[in-house]
Amino acid sequence: MKMLAVSLLVCVMMALTTAVEKSDKVRISTVCPSGWTGFSGRCFLYVQTPLSWADAEKNCLSRGGNLASVHNIDEYNIIQSMILRITHTYPVAWLGGSDAEQEGTWFWSDGSAFRYSYWAPGQPDNRGSADCLLMNFGDHKRFDDQPCHFTMPFVCAKKP
Repeated sequence: MKMLAVSLLVCVMMALTTAVEKSDKVRISTVCPSGWTGFSGRCFLYVQTPLSWADAEKNCLSRGGNLASVHNIDEYNIIQSMILRITHTYPVAWLGGSDAEQEGTWFWSDGSAFRYSYWAPGQPDNRGSADCLLMNFGDHKRFDDQPCHFTMPFVCAKKP
């Protein structure tokens, strides 16, 4: 009986040690600077200061990142939740998408592939030379293209 209790205790200690190691690895990979929100190996920051798309990108670069790219609905929802937590609403905000180089060919400013899109119905429509991407547009709170000189808040992203 005593041997069984010792064996059981050893098993529990090994399981707890493994769980702590895994927990530490997860925590280390998502540690972000103060004010940034960590998700899926990246850090996101909502900046309320309205800037043009290019000035917003420069601002993100000065913080060690780029305007945020979005690669799936989970990232989009995390960014929306972060903005909602700060503003208590869903304001439009710049993301890092642009088709300024070639109309209809969208790129992310961080160089990642533009494989995921979440356009609002009827978008992108390129109305008024709209070459820059924003989020939370319209009733559906999705992507839209707007002229890059418009000023609005924005979302930066960077690796931890």
